[in-house]
Amino acid sequence: MQTASAEINFYDYHPKLADIANEVIDGLNQSPRVLSPKFFYDEKGSQLFDKICQTEEYYPTATETQIIRDNINEIAECIGDGCLLVEPGSGNSRKVRELFDALQPHAYLPMDISRAYLRKEANKLAQEFPWLNVHAICTDFTSPVDLPYKPKGPHRVAFFPGSSIGNFHPQEAVEFLSNIANMVGINGSLLIGVDLKKSHTILNAAYNDKLGYTEAFNKNLLNRINRDIDANFDTELFDHLAYYNESKGRIEMHLVSQVEHSVTVEGEEFQFAEGESIHTENSYKYSVDEFQDLAACAGFNAVKVWTDNDNLFSLHYFDVR
Repeated sequence: MQTASAEINFYDYHPKLADIANEVIDGLNQSPRVLSPKFFYDEKGSQLFDKICQTEEYYPTATETQIIRDNINEIAECIGDGCLLVEPGSGNSRKVRELFDALQPHAYLPMDISRAYLRKEANKLAQEFPWLNVHAICTDFTSPVDLPYKPKGPHRVAFFPGSSIGNFHPQEAVEFLSNIANMVGINGSLLIGVDLKKSHTILNAAYNDKLGYTEAFNKNLLNRINRDIDANFDTELFDHLAYYNESKGRIEMHLVSQVEHSVTVEGEEFQFAEGESIHTENSYKYSVDEFQDLAACAGFNAVKVWTDNDNLFSLHYFDVR
């Protein structure tokens, strides 16, 4: 369904609550238990993630933004102007603002699962850039998406910053990138942020900020489930745990049960033992070569890569092969 306002076009394909409930129950029935990180992003979760990005420990946001600013002319030369710029998982659309003036896109399509947050941020963009044609799409972007706005002419460019690709297991990342390649099509391209492998000290600090925003973000996942479906998680009975698993090349985030207790979700009871965890997120780290090989499996050809001076983060530009 499409609804229009004076500022934006808004397309609402938000997942049904029944689908969310089924996915939550399926994840809790697994061993070990797991919940998808896409459920972090209700309005409160999106606000908490914004705060995480501003902490001194969380380097990816500031580092990637600086990479874009330092290389904006080369980025614009690669992409060209007048593109159809699509951003899955757009959040607050902060980084894409660095591209607008240089690219002068035909239209911008932010895509996010958090309906209220997406609508609010899209309206902000429309006011800040009155010349920009905004088509906001509320959807689960981890699944294949048929763009509701796809004019003939402009070539399509997907922008996927922030190392969100690290949330996918490598094979899932190939599947997701294949979906992106299909979405942008022949002559399409991808500009994507990828976190690099580095000291576990830096990585562990980034996911355990002193102000506690990451802990609140992790626990809000349970609050969101309680609110959106029939569940009774008590966040006070779970501890936040995040650490770098060097053998797997990834940060892992968990919620660990402090005591033996039970939780009910949609009438189904789940018994938690003391010390039992729910695996809520992975964040895989890649070398430049590792990620280019991964993208090649999804049908992309590496064109250019930019990194910061400290080799903390990388920004890649790919064409569909």
